[in-house]
Amino acid sequence: MPFSPRLACRSLLNLNKPKTTHHLKQIHAQLITNGLRSPPLLAKLIDQYCAVSSFPHAHLVLEHFGNPNLFLLNTLIRCARPKDSILVFANWVSKEETFLAFDDFTYIFVIGACARTPSLSTLWEGRQIHGRVLRHGVVSNILVQTTTIHFYANNKDVYSARRVFDEMAVRSNVTWNAMITGYCSQRERTKECACDALSLFRDMLVGVCGLKPTDTTMVCILSAASQMGVLETGACVHGYIEKTVCVPENDVFIGTGLVDMYSKCGCLESALSVFRRMKDRNVLTWTAMATGLAIHGRGKEALELLDGMGDYGVKPNAVTFTSLLSACCHVGLVEEGLHLFDKMKSNFCVTPGMQHYGCMVDLLGRAGHLKEAYEFVMGMPIEPDAVLWRSLLSACKVHGDVAMGGKVGKLLLQLQQKSAADVIVRSEDYVALSNVYASAERWEDVEIVREDMKIKKIENKPGFSSVQTMNKLSIQSIVGIKWTMRS
Repeated sequence: MPFSPRLACRSLLNLNKPKTTHHLKQIHAQLITNGLRSPPLLAKLIDQYCAVSSFPHAHLVLEHFGNPNLFLLNTLIRCARPKDSILVFANWVSKEETFLAFDDFTYIFVIGACARTPSLSTLWEGRQIHGRVLRHGVVSNILVQTTTIHFYANNKDVYSARRVFDEMAVRSNVTWNAMITGYCSQRERTKECACDALSLFRDMLVGVCGLKPTDTTMVCILSAASQMGVLETGACVHGYIEKTVCVPENDVFIGTGLVDMYSKCGCLESALSVFRRMKDRNVLTWTAMATGLAIHGRGKEALELLDGMGDYGVKPNAVTFTSLLSACCHVGLVEEGLHLFDKMKSNFCVTPGMQHYGCMVDLLGRAGHLKEAYEFVMGMPIEPDAVLWRSLLSACKVHGDVAMGGKVGKLLLQLQQKSAADVIVRSEDYVALSNVYASAERWEDVEIVREDMKIKKIENKPGFSSVQTMNKLSIQSIVGIKWTMRS
């Protein structure tokens, strides 16, 4: 049957059938041959090319259209991979002879691309795009501002995100959620950022904007309460959820947040109570409960809970085992950790990654099984990284095994010399090895290490100490509730 233009259009618009690059190129050729230049149709073709990771062909659709078309450009920026989206935007900015006035959607899509690939380079690029937004007067668009908050928060610049938030005249629920989520997602200064998130939640409740927290808001607030580790605050948030948002046991995400919060705030029985009442549980719920049991020293119950996941049709993933192994490590459950690691691949078909191997080395090292930890590292099917060797070197210093410490330290320094690690990181490794020798009063070896640092011009990172004070934030006074936990 001949391949007609009508058939090409119908095939292109049929999203239910998967397409290949070869198939899309055939459709593309027919559109060119028959002079079909409808922007909606070409936008659909761009979308389909990006869906099969064929960005060069998607870009050709835009280039061969003729006159610059903002709709097609926005479609390409929205559908392409983040790095390609940023590159496309930068190329069109540089085309002064074919200048195209970008609209709000252009900035929303390209800033969103910067948010999805956090790095130092995308942070710089996103700031330049934000500068263009300010110069061209589209900053009043609430979606542009909210996406900018999300971008800054994802790139660990929470101060800039808050500045954008504070300058907004109008905010939606999505805006508040973006800022609160931004605080809760920071891996550095977690308690300080958690306190800021709770303060922002208070402002949301007492403000005159007429907005109410959503379930997404409450999941983030529960995360902040767990990071704070204050049971009173978490319990009051729980009470507020029950009174104004939903029944926690009916929402898998809020229920999981409660299990995690109570476990981290030291109230394991409350976590178990919420867990047992939940009608639906996903892998994160089971992971949170099993981890809570492990960090409270009930490792055997955690492993039993892990075995029971299969009865509910839930399969543990790599994150589940990372959380459990880490918990076993901090509590010192050596036998349970070894048993769990063995079950990963044999029983659950989860291939151990670097994070799992790191937990095992830390577990064995803390327990003083340094020889076993070293043999474990040497028998790994993947090459150990510097973090793993540092963990073992620290254990050698704690347990006073100078011979093993010297061996591990030299391996770590050799690894650093092969890599492009910065000077500060390498200086810490030299100092760690020097401290191992110093603890055993092997001053000649200390002098050799220090002399090697001088020859290689490696400066020691100066030490410092800090004292952080933080006022306790009472959510109970904000929401005006006193809630007694149900048994």
